[in-house]
Order: sequence, then C-alpha cells, then structure tokens
Amino acid sequence: MATTALDSSELCRLLGRWTTGRATLADDLVTALVELIDVGLVPAGALLPPQRGLATALLVSRGTVTAAYEALEARGYVATNRGSGSRVRSARGQLHARPSGRLFSFTSAPADVIDLSTGSLPASPVAAEVLGRRPNGELTAYLSTDGYFPAGLPVLRQAIADRYTRDGLPTRPQQILVTSGAQQATWLAVTSLAGSGDLVLMEEPTYRGALEVVRSTDSRVEGLPLDGGGIDVEQVRRALSRKPQALYCQTAIHNPTGRGMSDATRSELAAVINGAGLATIEDTCSADLTLNGPAVARTLAGLVNPELLMTIGSASKLFWGGVRIGWIRACETRIHGLVELRKAVDLASSIVDQLLAVELIGRTDVARAQRRTMLTDALAATEAELTAAFPEWSWAPIRGGSGLWVDTGQDAVALAERGKRVGVRLAAGPGFSTYAGQRTFLRLPVWHEPTMLRAGLTALNP
Repeated sequence: MATTALDSSELCRLLGRWTTGRATLADDLVTALVELIDVGLVPAGALLPPQRGLATALLVSRGTVTAAYEALEARGYVATNRGSGSRVRSARGQLHARPSGRLFSFTSAPADVIDLSTGSLPASPVAAEVLGRRPNGELTAYLSTDGYFPAGLPVLRQAIADRYTRDGLPTRPQQILVTSGAQQATWLAVTSLAGSGDLVLMEEPTYRGALEVVRSTDSRVEGLPLDGGGIDVEQVRRALSRKPQALYCQTAIHNPTGRGMSDATRSELAAVINGAGLATIEDTCSADLTLNGPAVARTLAGLVNPELLMTIGSASKLFWGGVRIGWIRACETRIHGLVELRKAVDLASSIVDQLLAVELIGRTDVARAQRRTMLTDALAATEAELTAAFPEWSWAPIRGGSGLWVDTGQDAVALAERGKRVGVRLAAGPGFSTYAGQRTFLRLPVWHEPTMLRAGLTALNP
C-alpha cells in the first residue's frame, strides 16, 4: 500500500474552492475530499494531514476538520489510528501518477474570481495580428501528406534554428525537436534521463510545471538553494557525491523569482557540469522576457558540452500560450532518441500551430520589444499597488519574467485559502518548492490591469 503523506498546502491546492455556502463547512469538506478520493487524486494509502495543520491552512476550526475526518471514517473512506493519523482506505479511481495540484492555475477561473495565480501572459500584439488573419495557402502544401512530422515541420525547425543563430548560437535544424508546448518538452527531456529512484537536482524554489514532471517519473528530487540570481554552484558541486542523474535549472530568467544568474556564475556552473559529465536540462522559456540589457538573456548553451545539454524553449511566453509550440535544442544524436520517445505519447504537433509559429518566430524582435514595454510599465504599476495595499510585503528586484516572488511575512497558504473565500485565486510558495517550503511567499503576476489587481488586493485586505 502506498505511504504518501499529504502536506496541508498540497491538499489545499487539490481542494480548490471547496466551500459552497449551502451546507456546513464540515459537510462541504467531506464532499470535496470524497470527490478527490473517488477520482484517485488522493490515493488509497495516503496519509491525510494532521487535523490541526489542515484546520490552520483552511482557516477553519479544528472541530470542522475533526468532524469531516470522522464522517469519512464512518463512510469507510479512511481509517484512523490514534498516534498515526487518518489514512485513505480505498479509492474508486487510481491514477498511476498522482498530480499534486501545483498546476491549478492552468484551469480557467470562474467568471467571478480574480485570478492572481498565474504569470501566463495574454497574446502579444504580434500574435493577435497574425492569428487574426484568415488562414493562408501554406497549409495546402501539406494536405497531400499524412500530416505527421514527429520531429516538427522542417520549415519550423529551420526557423527556430535560424533564431538561435541570429541570437549568437549557431544551430542546425537537425538539433531541434518541435513539441506540443514546453511542458511536453520538459517531460521528454526528464523522462529520457531519469526514472524511478534516480536523483534529479533542481533549484529551490523552482518552476512548478517542471517539478510536477519530475515527480511524475518517481524520481527523487533534491532542491538546491538559490545564491543571488541562480542556483548555488557550490551546492551543485557538493551534490555530485550523491550521483545525480540530471540537473534541471534556469540560468537566464528564473521562474518564479524573476532573477537572473550572472555571467561569471553561469560560467562556473558550466565548468562543474562539464567536469562531472552531468546531464543538464536548461529551461529558457522566460529568456525572451528581459526588462533591461540584451533582448534575450544568456544561457548555458555555448558553455556546456552539447552532448550534456538539452535546452527547452517555447512560443508561449513571447507570443501566446494558445499556440501550443515548444521545442528542445540538443545534439543530433539525442534529438533522434527524443523523437522516438515522443512518438509513444504524441505522434506530432499540429501543423496549423506550427505554420503559425513559423510566422510568429519570424517576428521575434518585434515581439520582444513589445513584451519589454508591456512588462516594464506593468511592473511599475504592480509594485505601486502592492506597496499601497501591503507595505509590509517585500520582494527582490527582478531581471525579467512575468511575476514577482513576494515575501508576505505570513502564512501564504492560509492567505491563499482566505483568497478563495473572497473570490481571489493565489499561488502560494509551497507549490514551487521541492519540499513544500517557501511558505511565506506568493508568486504574483505583474501584467494585470491596476484596477483588477487593486480589487483583488482590497478583497484580501478589507
């Protein structure tokens, strides 16, 4: 039987907006927990959080949680043993890989909810212009084929390679694998390197989508602290003695903190990677979202042995998440293996999306300038609103990206739960943590209109 122990912050994410106002809080909690158990999101054998901790996280009395647990036991869903807690007895549906709820932001919020939980940006003006046109005749040329291009359309692989080359990193189209978004690219990269029991090093905190991918492979995760703008290189060096299978990192623009690694530190990290022969996945999806300096942030590519490095890229942040195009840049031998792995889960990406991406990528410079202007202006407005509403909150200056990593100085999990009650959706720090830490932090998007942000902050701070 599984021995999963659920943290209260994780269960809060899975529960979502669980109160209905039509029943007692205990009854609402029972209904929500039964649904999670029935669909397998809380699996058989899982140990529910201690009553006191869950009550604190949900902003309810301990008596409410006690009554809910007792009702679950009476209905046969859990077994409670004094001293060892309440454990789920059965579930109608079992998922082989158990999601943690970290990616709740990627579900449309109800119309009456102010969503401050995601940094995903709306379509850029370039994307709106291109997508607003009627389909052109380029698609006709592909109608006589079977439509399957597992490595990506040759014209798109060339366009992505050309973009890297223009940015100073000579690249051949054979080094590019087009994927259905960066999340699939990350899954392919991680799955090709690590499996059950393998150790994967990550930053602490880290991008929650990547953390969810690594967890899904049953790999062991070790979070290494940030040192200024990036992962602590000395901690990476020390971790080598534990025989890691891979390193996942973001040295350009880090998600969720928005910080950037210095060139000197990046070179030092590259030397450690090369010296150890450590397979590395670098997520560069936010590299286009710089607020100052070069239009695109520097990465490990060109510093690390190409046979060790896989670089993840995406059209989502620069253009729009609705264009589901991502990619992996790697050596040709590794690309061949990734193509075969990809076929097992997704034979090819949409040709329509790929043709749109060709045109969008051709206008990268324009889109970068547009995003920089938008985010610079929005950041100033967001910081002003936050300072006015919560002067005790703090955050470090960011180099880029679409969000702020805000230290609230209080339990952000409880704050997020309070937000659910008043129609505001928030992303608390534990969702970005390898060990359910970062509990006082929130990741807040910077791109919302000031009036919307002000309404959300006012609701949180009546």
